[in-house]
Amino acid sequence: MKHLVVVVVDPKLGPVEGNLRALNDERCPHLIGDVPGEYSCAVHDEEWYCETPCFAHGQIERSPDEPCRLGKYIIERANRD
Repeated sequence: MKHLVVVVVDPKLGPVEGNLRALNDERCPHLIGDVPGEYSCAVHDEEWYCETPCFAHGQIERSPDEPCRLGKYIIERANRD
């Protein structure tokens, strides 16, 4: 199964036209860390984060310290393969 997610390329610009990239089952560039359960999202605390698909779909929960669910899936799957 492939997962498509849209991410902001340059966090300084935010989610504007020309600054979005579709990732198809690959690691998000904003995922910090390499060990499942010990990583977080580098853009979760940006003021524009609430405009992203990750926010809309609950990829990150209450705080930036909680793992990104899609990132967790991709890292765990890569470690299995």
